[in-house]
Amino acid sequence: MAKDFSRLLRPRSIAVLGGGWAANVIEQCDKIGFDGDVWPVHPTRTNIGGKPCFPALADLPSAPDMTFVGVNRHATVDVIAALSNMGAGGAICFASGWAETGDGDLQDALVAAAGDMPILGPNCYGLLNMLDGAVIWPDQHGARRCDRGVAILSQSSNIAINLTMQARGLPVAYVACLGNAAQTGMAELAEAMLADDRVTALGIYAEGFEAPAGLAQVTQAALAKGKATVILKSGRSAGGVAAVASHTAVLSGTHAASEAYLRQVGIASVATPAELIETLKILNVHGPLTGNRVCALACSGGEAGLVADLADTRALDFAPLSENQQTNLAEVLGPLVTLCNPLDYHTFIWGDLAKTTAVFAETLHPYDAGLYIIDPPRRDRCDPASFEPALEAIAAATKITGKPAFAVASLPENIDEVRAERLMTEGVVTLHGIETALAAVEAASSIHTSTWAPWLPAPDVDTIMLDEAEAKALLAQAGIPVPRHVIAASLDTARTTATALSAPFAVKGLGFAHKTEAGAVRLGVTNLSEIAEMPGATGYLIEEMVTGTVAELIIGVQRDQIYGATVMLGFGGTEAELLADTQTRVLPVTADDIMRALGQLKLTPLLRGYRGRPKADVNAVIDIILCLQDLLQGDPSLTEVEINPLIVRESGAVAADALIRKART
Repeated sequence: MAKDFSRLLRPRSIAVLGGGWAANVIEQCDKIGFDGDVWPVHPTRTNIGGKPCFPALADLPSAPDMTFVGVNRHATVDVIAALSNMGAGGAICFASGWAETGDGDLQDALVAAAGDMPILGPNCYGLLNMLDGAVIWPDQHGARRCDRGVAILSQSSNIAINLTMQARGLPVAYVACLGNAAQTGMAELAEAMLADDRVTALGIYAEGFEAPAGLAQVTQAALAKGKATVILKSGRSAGGVAAVASHTAVLSGTHAASEAYLRQVGIASVATPAELIETLKILNVHGPLTGNRVCALACSGGEAGLVADLADTRALDFAPLSENQQTNLAEVLGPLVTLCNPLDYHTFIWGDLAKTTAVFAETLHPYDAGLYIIDPPRRDRCDPASFEPALEAIAAATKITGKPAFAVASLPENIDEVRAERLMTEGVVTLHGIETALAAVEAASSIHTSTWAPWLPAPDVDTIMLDEAEAKALLAQAGIPVPRHVIAASLDTARTTATALSAPFAVKGLGFAHKTEAGAVRLGVTNLSEIAEMPGATGYLIEEMVTGTVAELIIGVQRDQIYGATVMLGFGGTEAELLADTQTRVLPVTADDIMRALGQLKLTPLLRGYRGRPKADVNAVIDIILCLQDLLQGDPSLTEVEINPLIVRESGAVAADALIRKART
C-alpha cells in the first residue's frame, strides 16, 4: 500500500523531541511564522524554545502530523513505534549510527517500528515546506516563503543546506533530505512532492539510485504534466573502480551507467550545484526547452568569443543567422557589425530601447532560446541605469517571440538576487556565469519524454569465467560469427587437427582472462610447428586469422546490481582502455539506440570511410549487440559477455576474442 505523505509534507501540528536540536526546530518554526501547533516533548524539562513541554507523547492533544525525533538512535526506535501506534502522520529520524556505520539490524528494527507511517532517514536532517510555512529543520537555512517553485531532494543534508543559501532568484517550494532512506526512498518522496500543483520542477542531488525503475516511472509521469527533473549525481571520477578481469566493467563503470540511465529516462544531468540551480530556474519558468538551437548576443566581441569558445564542447547548435535575419539586422545595426551567431551587436544602439528590442527579437525568433550577455554595474559603486533598456529589451524579446530569452552575467555575482527576482516576474531567467549558463541550457534542452525502463536489478553472485573456446561456442549458438577454429588439449594434438584450416593462424592458450598480457597469443602464424608450449595454458585454440579488417570494436554486456544490465561499445583491441572511446547504455536498447551510440564515438569517422578507407558494416555490429542483449535476457546465469575485438569488415563482423562470466552453480 502506498504511503500517505500529505501530513508529513504539509503538517498542521509538529512535535519535537530532544534537547538543543529540538530547540532549533522550534526557532525555525517561529522564524518562518508557522501557524500550526508546535509541541515539545521532554520527560524532565518544562519549556523548550519558549513553548511548554509535554512529558510524553501520550500527553499530546492529538497524534502529531509530523515529528522531529532528535533523541539517540536506540531511543528513536521506541519513539517511532509509539508514534506509529498513536496514528501520527510521519517523522524525521535525525540520529546517526545505523546501517551507514554497520548497524543494519537496528535500522531494520526502526523500519519495522514505523509500520505504515512514513519516516525520513534515519541520519536525516529534515524537511522544508516553504509554500505552507512548515519547517522541520534543526539548523539555519536560506529558503524563503513562496507561492510556487521547485522541489529539491537530496541524499546529502549539507548540500541541501548549501542549496538553500543560493542568491540567484530561484523560488524553492520544498527541500527534503533522505538520509539513509531506510523506509522512504527517492522515487516515492519525489512523487509525493511533484503531486503538489504548486511544484514546478524537481532537482535531485544523488549519490546513488536504489530504485531506478521506480524513479523513471515517477519522473516520466511528472514530465507528462510539464514538470521536469534535473539531477546532480556524485561519483563521476574513475577513482575507486576495482581491478577486474574484463575491460567492460572498467569502461562502463558506475558513472557511465548512471549517465546512460538519466539520458535514456529523459532526466537532465548536471555536474555542479550551480548548474543544478540554474537549470532549475529555467525549468521553473519555461519547463524543458523545445530544442538545442540557440543564439547568443553581446555588445562586446570578447564576450561573444567567450561564448563560442565555451560552447564548443556543448550539445548546443549555434546555427548561423539566416539571410533574411542578416538583412533585417543590417538595417538596424549598420554596415560595421559582422552578422553571425554569437552576435556582437556593438554599442551603436545602446540605450535605444526600440532598436535594441528589434535586434534582440529578430535574432531570437527562429531559435529555441537566446543567451543575452549582460553584466549590470554593481549598485554600491556605480549607476546601472544605462543598462535598463537592454534588460527591458530582453524581456520584450521573449514576449514578442514566445521564446526563452536569458539574461546571462559573465560573472555570477554581476546580477544580484533582487534583479534576478524582478526579471523573473517579467518572464526572464537570469543565468549566472557563461559556462554555467551554457551547461544549464544544454541540460534543459536534453529533457525528453520517454517510456523506457531498465531491467530489474541483478543480484550479486559468485561467478566463473568460461575459457575462450566455451565462450565462442556460446556466441556461435546465438548466431554471432566466430573464426573457423579447432580446440585441443595440447599443441601436438592441435597441429594434427588444424589441417582443415588455412594459414595464417591465431594460436591462443586457454585459461587466461587477458591472453595478450600473459603471452598466450601468437598471431599471423604460418607454421604451427614453430609454436612452443604456453605455460599455464589449460588447452589451445587455433583459429584462422580474420582478414579484411576495417575497425576493431569492443562490445560488452553485463548485469548490474542497480540498473539491471548495461551495454558498452567502443573502439577496442589491446588499446581499449587507452583509447577509452566508448559509449554505455542501459538495457534494453533498440537498433536506433545503438546507431546513435556509435555515432557519438570520437573515432566514428573510421567506420564511415574516413579519407577513402572502406566503410564498415555497421548493421552487422548492431545485429551482434542485439544478439548479445537477447543472450543475456534469455540466460539468467550469464553475468557478463565481452567481445574484444569485434573485427568489423566491409561485409559482416567476427568475434575474434570473447570473455564470458556466468553464475557459479
